[in-house]
Parts: sequence; structure tokens; C-alpha cells
Amino acid sequence: MSMQENVRVDDEFIAAWNAGDTGRTLAVLSDDVVWRDIGNPRSMNGREAARPYVQSWYTAFPDLRATVTNRVVTDDQVAVEVDFSGTHTGPLQMSPEMPAVPPTGRRVNGKGTYFLRIADGKAVEVRTYPDVAGMMMQLGLLGPQG
Repeated sequence: MSMQENVRVDDEFIAAWNAGDTGRTLAVLSDDVVWRDIGNPRSMNGREAARPYVQSWYTAFPDLRATVTNRVVTDDQVAVEVDFSGTHTGPLQMSPEMPAVPPTGRRVNGKGTYFLRIADGKAVEVRTYPDVAGMMMQLGLLGPQG
């Protein structure tokens, strides 16, 4: 793939997240995508395995918005740094092994990094690294209580 095509795939990935559209987000992925997230001890293998993870973010933060702050592109990958924000109004289930984080009503301004490996116009591998600790501190769930 060309670097220009990889930028197009990544632009669609960000646009889908900002639209809060699970189907649109999953459409960027290959059927057999492997998604690894720092907060999830197991990889999500296949597009449908990623659905609950994606949907959980949209449920927890319906007004979620991400802005690309840095992007490095090669002929088969993109590495992206993002700023994200949203209001925590629904439960957040980052991993099936962990309890859902109940809504706090608090606004979060976070950072994260992700990598997409792309083949034939689809993401075949996704690796996500949201700043979960920073997000949990803003939600009042980690750090000094007061």
C-alpha cells in the first residue's frame, strides 16, 4: 500500500471514532484483524471480537472526540499519537476479565497512542495504548481521594 492510502485508512479510523459509529469503525478492520490493547490481557482476534471493546468506549463516552497530534506513516503501518476527550456517562468495560467502570459524569482529557498495520486497505493489526491511569485519575478512581 502507498503511504497516502495508509493515511486515508487512518483518517477514516479517526473519523469513525469521532462519529461514535461501531459499524464504521469495524469496517476499517480486516475480518481477521488482531487487536491488542494495553488494558486488556487478551488480544481480540477478528473483527467481531473487537466489537464489544469499541462499543464500550462509545457507551462510556458518547461525546468522545480524538485529535491526531502526531502521525508517522510507512508503506504498511501508521503510528499515531492522539488527544481524546469525552464525558463519562456510561459504563466502561475495557476487558471482559475486569468489572465495568460505572459512569462518573466527569469529563476526561486524555492522551494515547495506537499503531495500525495495514494490508489491502484494511487494518490487519491494531495496538492501542490509551493513558488509562491518567483517565482513571480524572475520573476520581485512582490517586488521592478528597
